[in-house]
Amino acid sequence: MSVPLTDTATLHPLVLPARAGAAPTPLLREYAEVRNASILETTGRDDDALDADTLLPLLYGTPDRDRRQWYIEQDGEIVGCCALDRFMDDDGRTAMIGLAVLRRAWGQGIGRAAYAHVESVAREAGAEKILHWAEHHEDGSDAAPLASPTGFGSVPADRAARFLARNGFRLEQVERASALTWTASTVDRLTTLRDEAAAHAAEYRVVRWMLPTPVEYVDGYAWMKSRMSTDAPDAELGMPEETWDAARVAREDERTAQKGWSLQVTAAQHIETGELCAFNELTMSTDPGSVTHQYDTLVLAEHRGHRLGMLVKTAGLLAWRDAHPDSPRVITYNAEENRPMLSINEEIGFEAFAYEGAWKKDLT
Repeated sequence: MSVPLTDTATLHPLVLPARAGAAPTPLLREYAEVRNASILETTGRDDDALDADTLLPLLYGTPDRDRRQWYIEQDGEIVGCCALDRFMDDDGRTAMIGLAVLRRAWGQGIGRAAYAHVESVAREAGAEKILHWAEHHEDGSDAAPLASPTGFGSVPADRAARFLARNGFRLEQVERASALTWTASTVDRLTTLRDEAAAHAAEYRVVRWMLPTPVEYVDGYAWMKSRMSTDAPDAELGMPEETWDAARVAREDERTAQKGWSLQVTAAQHIETGELCAFNELTMSTDPGSVTHQYDTLVLAEHRGHRLGMLVKTAGLLAWRDAHPDSPRVITYNAEENRPMLSINEEIGFEAFAYEGAWKKDLT
């Protein structure tokens, strides 16, 4: 059922094929094109662009996430996309909203009306707070930068920040986007850092796998993934604690396979007990020249102080480089207050290129 937004724009639920393996419809292909165009307009990069075949499997809900999407239509064309994800680990009380409108449709009240509708759907579904992540850039505003309440980092008071503040959101955290660009000296630097870290971690060995997750590692990997939701800096976002088990790992492995991407996990294993206690994830599309994305990295609290973060990152990057020599750079995101992980990244050679704001709106 369509929802009028303005005199010329309407909001429509995005209807997905009955199964994730189906071919994208023409509507889904247009939806993906608009999503990618909006990302390019707002960030100047296409690192996060996904074609329709890759995007489609990510739109379906799972037992862990309730997912819904809408598209904005104006004059017979899609000019925007909306998404609502509810985290089922806390029974949907935490929700995440995404909203993208093409530049040519700005300034008409379309985004404000679309956001209001998606928020009303979240409220009716039982959400008690909404989270939103936005990349921020200088846009000529005279307003002072917005400082993170964590005391680490700030973002420009740009158009996105002003929109979020007007709609009742408050900035909770700043995340740094960093990139490692491969050069002639990168492998030598990583090798030296890996060997130094290994000397500090004599009680541990490095293990590595590609998806699907091997049976012998699935329980340890699931436990570390659950700790990622509690041990990573969260500011006052209040992300729910995630419960991971073998079934959830298998679901995420299948989503990655349907997406068509490869994913490598590099972990540190305590030699005496066999416990997995640190991990790093690297992933990319089938295009050999595409960028690599570094996803989660975590060292369990009880195993910190042995340079395991450096070990799994450098060992993983070196193995990845051997397998994917044409990927030009690696992108990762970290909270600005996560100084231990940022220090590792900086020593490896990652350099900041953008900053995101993590915003929250309480609905109760």
